[in-house]
This record gives sequence, structure tokens and C-alpha cells, in this order.
Amino acid sequence: MTLPHDGTAGLQRARQHGHVDDEGRPSDSVGQAWAGKTIPVQGFADDRGDADPGVITALRSCAGHPTPDAEVELMARVAVARWLVPVVAVPTEVDETGGLVTDTRSEMAAVVLTAPDGRRALPMFTSLESLAAWDPEARPVPVPASSAAQSAITESCDALLVDVSSPHAVVLRASMLWALAQDRPWLPAHLDDHVARAIRAAVADEPFVAAHRVEAGEPLGAGVLRVVLELPSGLDEPAVSALATRVGERIATDGEARARIDALTFALEAAT
Repeated sequence: MTLPHDGTAGLQRARQHGHVDDEGRPSDSVGQAWAGKTIPVQGFADDRGDADPGVITALRSCAGHPTPDAEVELMARVAVARWLVPVVAVPTEVDETGGLVTDTRSEMAAVVLTAPDGRRALPMFTSLESLAAWDPEARPVPVPASSAAQSAITESCDALLVDVSSPHAVVLRASMLWALAQDRPWLPAHLDDHVARAIRAAVADEPFVAAHRVEAGEPLGAGVLRVVLELPSGLDEPAVSALATRVGERIATDGEARARIDALTFALEAAT
């Protein structure tokens, strides 16, 4: 477990998705910067810290068999639920006199988990019980999902990690993170109208593409979008590779489409 340091990775991701303000800071889709925002506590004065049973059921379903339908159901519940984001005390001044190291000053900071490959995730919890099982000393801050997601992007995170260490732990991928941060419904990429329009535009100038379709790729739960291209027989491998590269690059010019696609793969079929 590490604490957030600089925002370079988050800025790069924001630029990749086309979501930065005029000064290059991570922002929402209309350019409103999230940098420097705090995690607000609002509307949860009577919260007892219990988990929403519907959210737990949806988490268990996705943890066991992450089908697109199960993920849609989960995201609908995640968007309207209360979440607990952990903060911990971080020493800012220490006293080393007398051979002992003593914290003389500390600040509360949000926790960011860092994987060995450098990917970062903001943990959030359904209940006080699940938070205490992970770290009994962490302080819970109740927030809506949109605030947790915006804070995750500000802290250069690629995902939200729900109820880490529990049997129903689920990773909410980058497309889910951006949907929550923007307060818009999430759909799998192969069912997303914006993505469909971006794919149509990307293949429109390719005369060899007789038809195309989009579908869920493998493995399930990884957010893979498979684009199936119908091509005439006789195209050699370099020509097919160049075509796929051009299509992928055109999709990449649509920042909003990139924010809705976690991973992209191509499949080929013979045109009839």
C-alpha cells in the first residue's frame, strides 16, 4: 500500500482520454478540473455504516461470473450507493531524539493501492465492517460514487477497488471509473451507442471492409471490445495489419470513445 505522490500518470491518462482543462489538469468531459478537490462528506449524517444488500448481491454475482448483464446491474447499483473511502494518518514531522522515532505531526490522506506493474487503484468499501476487516485503523469517509471516482482520477488511479480482501472484491475498470466520475450510466463497450458510432466512422473509409460488427471479447470481466471485420479473401497479412492499425488509430482520435473502451481486439471474417 502506498500513498499518492505526483499526478503524472493521471494526467497522462486524462490526456489519453481527452479529459483535461486548458491548463492540462485532469477534468471532466466539459473541462471542469478535478485537481485540488477534496472528498466531500454530504448527505450521510444518519448513515450507520451498513452495506446495501443489493450492492453486495451484485458484487457477488460479478465476482463469480462477470457477464455484461451482471456488470450493468452492478454499475447501476454502484452509482446510487453510499461508499466509504479510507483515509489514514501520514506523518509529516518526526522527532528522532533519544534514539526513538516519534510522529510529532501528521495529516489525513486518502489511500491509493499500487500494483507491482505501477497501476493504481482507490479502494472503497460498502460498510464499516468490510473497511475494518481490511484496516481497522483507517478512518471512513462516506461519499457518493461520483466523488470517489473523481478523487481516484485526481490521484492518478486507473480503477476503483471495491471491498478489497473480501470474497466479493471487484475491480471497477477505467471505463467504469470515468462513467461514475461523469455521472453517466455505464454500458459495456459493445452496447454503447457512442462507441458504435466511433467504430462506424473508423471503418467508413476502408474500401476492403465489407461489413463489421462489435461484440464482447474474452475474457469476460476485462472489458474487451472485439471488432469483427468482414474482408475479401486474398488480402495478405501486412495489408490486414495495416488496415487494423488505421482503424485503431481513428478510434483513438475520439477521446470519449477511448474512455468507454477498456481494451480493443480485432477478429476477421471472410466477406460473403
